[in-house]
Amino acid sequence: YGHSNQLRQARAMGDYLIVGVHTDEEIAKHKGPPVFTQEERYKMVQAIKWVDEIAPGAPYVTTLETLDKYSCDFCVHGDDITLTIDGKDTYEEVKTAGRYRECKRTQGVSTTDLVGRMLLMTKAHHSNIDEDLDYRKHTDNFGKGPKGHSPWTGVSQFLQTSQKIIQFASGKEPQPGDTIIYVAGAFDLFHVGHVDFLEKVHQLAEKPYIIAGLHFDQEVNRYKGKNYPIMNIHERTLSVLACRYVSEVVIGAPYAVTADLLDHFKVTLVCHGMTEVVPDKDGSDPYKEPKRRGIFQLVDSGSNLTTDLIVQRIIKNRLEFEARNQKKEAKELAVLEAMRRLEEEKH
Repeated sequence: YGHSNQLRQARAMGDYLIVGVHTDEEIAKHKGPPVFTQEERYKMVQAIKWVDEIAPGAPYVTTLETLDKYSCDFCVHGDDITLTIDGKDTYEEVKTAGRYRECKRTQGVSTTDLVGRMLLMTKAHHSNIDEDLDYRKHTDNFGKGPKGHSPWTGVSQFLQTSQKIIQFASGKEPQPGDTIIYVAGAFDLFHVGHVDFLEKVHQLAEKPYIIAGLHFDQEVNRYKGKNYPIMNIHERTLSVLACRYVSEVVIGAPYAVTADLLDHFKVTLVCHGMTEVVPDKDGSDPYKEPKRRGIFQLVDSGSNLTTDLIVQRIIKNRLEFEARNQKKEAKELAVLEAMRRLEEEKH
């Protein structure tokens, strides 16, 4: 949702947004092993509602040639630094030409922090334990080189505001003739498997209005176990709202799809993917009511990607990721130091 927020801000600066997505090879060279394949990333970015078009295989260093190729007036990046493998600013050329704009980085989230949560498989990040020392210790060495702490790679707390939800929400009410479809789940680490599922559900009707029910953290933890969810309810809300197939989100939806809920939203169809449906606390089927009404449908997304699989990919790459983050941190700190020296020389 940090990436989505950046794309939302970029889209607001112009009329048409083209997003360049790097290949696996480019990422491995400059940053370390990507978690998702380029195909997965192309699909994911295309599913974000502020994106008009993607540029697959975009070069890591954005040049004027790239901007001209896609008839772009300017390019946008967050206010954190991106450096090439040899420590150069990847946006130098477009900055010099005056074809660069900046948007605010989303506070409280980084890929690094999410990777840290996954590596730890700890409950601390969404339980009431304020200081799980093991987690603290690890988040600290995860976003830190041997000396100092970079403001970009470090970990801060995501604070949800109503404003942020409004910015992400579609604000569209269901219209007469819309098919109101309800789906529910954790939608943790919102990924391509979720996108494939929602796209399939979206294709079930001519005028679909999809409402996604998101379960509270404790509920997800009850049926998923371990340290799930990795993202808290606020983070999951924004991630799902950013998807072009979703019209509305129920924050903290009841686990059982009740008659009240179906009547309240005038639901025509309830869909679930091919993942296991864990019984409710009392052992009952959470989809009993929609099944009774004959409005329940299983939808095969054709994707086998799950949150568990992503975590496994991360753990497999763990050592490479930790090395990557320490290198990234060291490069960022060197730039900060150089910026500080320049400032001092000015004065």
